Amino acid sequence: MTTVTDAPAPVVGPPATGAARQVWRRLRTRPAALASAAVLLLLVLLALAAPLLAALAGQDPHTYHDDLVDSARGGVPYGAFGGASADHWLGIEPGTGRDLFVRLLYGARISLLVAVGATVVQVLVGLLVGLAAGLGNRWVDAVLGRITDVFLALPFLVLAIALTAVVPRDFPRPLLLVLVIGLLGWAGTSRIVRAQTLTLKGLDFVAASRLAGSGRWRTARRELLPSLAAPVITYAAILVPTNIVVEASLSFLGVGVTPPTPSWGQMLSTAQTWFRADPAYVLLPAGLLFTTVLAFTVLGDAVRTALDPREAGRLGVGTRKETSR
Repeated sequence: MTTVTDAPAPVVGPPATGAARQVWRRLRTRPAALASAAVLLLLVLLALAAPLLAALAGQDPHTYHDDLVDSARGGVPYGAFGGASADHWLGIEPGTGRDLFVRLLYGARISLLVAVGATVVQVLVGLLVGLAAGLGNRWVDAVLGRITDVFLALPFLVLAIALTAVVPRDFPRPLLLVLVIGLLGWAGTSRIVRAQTLTLKGLDFVAASRLAGSGRWRTARRELLPSLAAPVITYAAILVPTNIVVEASLSFLGVGVTPPTPSWGQMLSTAQTWFRADPAYVLLPAGLLFTTVLAFTVLGDAVRTALDPREAGRLGVGTRKETSR
């Protein structure tokens, strides 16, 4: 999981008017960020349109085509590039003959749904715990701090494997993955929110709200949450690609999404026995997984810089100093 060291620098004070427009102007100056956003938008649209595209291709993710695989060679697809043809645009799955293009689209749905859903759970739980620790007395802060330390120290992947393995197989696996990843991975967000809350508590606009008679949670809702938006959004952008990899890892190990539901990690697990006979079956899900994680990572880094102009200023000043020398 992403560590707390990836957190953005503290953002002090209430957000300025037109902050969204300023962020957008900064993002527009970064071609890599725009390219990553375009890739992710295309991927999301393809995932949402998976049933429509499957109908257009005349395929579905579960139909077997035994006549398209060579049983004498153990189920290797007939033809080049994994059996690609006018009917099967990216080829077929070895052994079963299921359409690979359609299964990749439905696999994108699972990967994005689990990653985004788990990130939402992580942010909500971390936000609540972090605010409670930052606004509470020293005993509340100490207790919540120790609980957060325990979750940070837990062997995440080992515990996730154990939890997903003991739950009955008829429980919806995507929902299970969202809950397991989200409820085990909130501690980093909590640490960031607590640190920001402690910083913001001493500022004039928060003190003025308290002197005006606002309670702790009213002050948190009206004064603190707007100022916490930038670091939380930035950290969430870092969590999404991490959660995509976690979901793929769990499915690869056989405790994530179960057949016949397609998943990129599950396809990579099956591809272990086919990478020599049919490289396309390995390269396609692996390439999509790599591209998605890379795009989220690049976009997350750009969002962090856009939301924290002081970081961009420090980088710019450093560059000018080096140039002048």
